[in-house]
Amino acid sequence: MSARTLRHLIVVSLIVLWEMLPRLGLIPELFLPSLSSTLAAGWNDAGEYGHALMVTLYEVAVSMVLACGGGILCGAIVGSLPRLRVLMMPMVSSLYAIPLVILYPVFNVWFGIGSESKIAFASIYGFLPTMLGTAAGIQTIDPQLLLAARSMGATLPQRLIRVIIPAAIPTVLSGLRIGGALVIVGVVVSEMLISSAGIGFLISRYRTILDSPHVFAGVLLVLLMTVVFNAFVRWIERKASIWQTGTRAGQQAAGVMQAGAIPTAA
Repeated sequence: MSARTLRHLIVVSLIVLWEMLPRLGLIPELFLPSLSSTLAAGWNDAGEYGHALMVTLYEVAVSMVLACGGGILCGAIVGSLPRLRVLMMPMVSSLYAIPLVILYPVFNVWFGIGSESKIAFASIYGFLPTMLGTAAGIQTIDPQLLLAARSMGATLPQRLIRVIIPAAIPTVLSGLRIGGALVIVGVVVSEMLISSAGIGFLISRYRTILDSPHVFAGVLLVLLMTVVFNAFVRWIERKASIWQTGTRAGQQAAGVMQAGAIPTAA
């Protein structure tokens, strides 16, 4: 049995258990409503959930750009400059160890209870792991690649875009996956704490009145967002595989050139 088939069987088994355990009374409906009742609750209030989903998607999209885009850029700069890396990495690592959720009341004071505070909180929540992952990946790059780029007169922006980020793409994508997932978590959690819109707000509101089907309908939407994001990252990995192939070819070419230069110098 292939791994893909086994994964599909596990997913189908979980779906069947989700439907049957509450139906058979083995798990109280208050703790886990059946899948059919969860889907019915979401369908009956599709308009409300659709509006909340649009709010959450907007906040997630803006936070992704700020957190992942900024994290990859800053991580590439910090990782490629040794002095800046020695200065910044210990500070960023220490900051990442702090549970940032305790700072959310500060964001509410600064930005209010609207989307701005959620975007600011989620952006910082996802920025740090993306930056750390990118900076760590930069340190694994073959120095010969950077030396060849500098010898050909490449500027720092050109080295970042054409050499550094492509060469570190596996680690960059790992940081992107973690940072993006934390962005979604940050937005939903902030909506659950203090908000008047979004999926997190609906989950928190229905939780207070013990309406489990509506709570799990919101949870399903959050799960759907994470699945779509993970599929998007996998698509980027497939598209970026040509960069990794090109980087390996460049390393081999640099090695051949270096080997050929040794006898000449001798």
